[in-house]
Amino acid sequence: MLGSGVGGYTAAFRAADLGLDVVLVTRDERLGGVCLNVGCIPSKALLHAAKVLTDAQGAAEHGIAFGEPEVDLDALRGWKDGIVERLTGGLAQMAKAREVRVVTGEARVTEEHALDVGGTEVTFDHLIVATGSRPIALPDLPDDERIIDSTGALELADVPERLLVIGGGIIGLEMATVYDALGAAVTVVEMADQLIPGADKDLVKPLQKRIEERYDAIHLSTRVTSVEAGEDGVAVRWERGDAEDGGTFDRVLVAVGRAPNGRGLGLEEIGVEVDERGFVPVDDQLRTKVPHVFAIGDVVGQPMLAHKAAHEGKVAAEVIAGEDVAFDARGIPSVAYTDPEVAWVGLTETQAKAEGRTVEVGLFPWSASGRALSTGSPSGRTKLLVDPASRRVLGAGIVGANAGELIAEPGFALEMGAEAGDLGLTVHAHPTLSETVAFAAEVAEGTITDLPPKRKRRR
Repeated sequence: MLGSGVGGYTAAFRAADLGLDVVLVTRDERLGGVCLNVGCIPSKALLHAAKVLTDAQGAAEHGIAFGEPEVDLDALRGWKDGIVERLTGGLAQMAKAREVRVVTGEARVTEEHALDVGGTEVTFDHLIVATGSRPIALPDLPDDERIIDSTGALELADVPERLLVIGGGIIGLEMATVYDALGAAVTVVEMADQLIPGADKDLVKPLQKRIEERYDAIHLSTRVTSVEAGEDGVAVRWERGDAEDGGTFDRVLVAVGRAPNGRGLGLEEIGVEVDERGFVPVDDQLRTKVPHVFAIGDVVGQPMLAHKAAHEGKVAAEVIAGEDVAFDARGIPSVAYTDPEVAWVGLTETQAKAEGRTVEVGLFPWSASGRALSTGSPSGRTKLLVDPASRRVLGAGIVGANAGELIAEPGFALEMGAEAGDLGLTVHAHPTLSETVAFAAEVAEGTITDLPPKRKRRR
């Protein structure tokens, strides 16, 4: 196993449980890869702290006022790091319990069945490549500690007075959420014509409206043209069409995407295909062109998500163990843990339009949800995409509090081939946010009673 991220350790542990002799090769001292050490987990810890701060501020609208919060950055950083240490320590214990041998060092494939790991040879019958991805760096950036990537942002060295986020995708906006709550004046620059490219615009709209009221500025369809480090800060210029503008910032976060770590491993030398971007093509059993070499996770393509890597890792391990399985997920959920959260799974309206597919949309606004109103989340919405002929659920999108949790139900419906009526006829607890999924299904089926009728009934 080459790589110890979520996909790598999941594959290693599954293979060990199936009776295989497993060696887990990692370049880091701690297992868990990017997600656990400098990604998913520490970012969610900081996002939780940010939510506590903003919820306290918003409570004034409900007649509950708190004093100005005191943020101890050292304590907050220590709490975040403690969560990471607890989880990575647990992985080390599980590896030991499964008798998975862990070898640490930079690795390179030297022969069809051998790796060199820092001067130590490791041989294998089968290899699973799970080397993940890295942040994309903009060209010609100054070498300055005030210019950081997501890893640097999670270190939480300080709270800058002025923060520029280059990239309005999930990673950039999650970090913007944290630093805004901690008191930074945030500006976002995004090349696309919307935030979170890939999500439907109607789902992003409530998020954009909220942060437009909080952030200094959001510039869409805008390209950064220059970055210069000076004594007074980092001067950045950008352009939108023929208009040019810019500003000076205390810190600049570059969050323009991630690149796969497929190159530099020696894979090509044994016949494994690695494309020009660094992705490793695989079949539905995660096998590369070389039959005994498999690849999973970010390195095999989009979406670059830990939960996809974990499921692929299990499939690869089971195939190696002789089981007749394949990776065939109907939907892989994506979640932006912003405030509000944005989540979607399966087909989106944007994709449907691009592909010329006809779909029916069941949309339920949270302004009609008692639970949403009572928790201060009236701007949310739940949407289902339904096949007009079969009535099966094709996709779903949710924006609002806990959208990342709520998306699981329509994801399950998608995987099971359920119809919209199945969701609508499932009795949900009231009042809950989860019942908005059923309400969206009822909108699609024309049975909704929690919204005004579309037209008056004839007598």
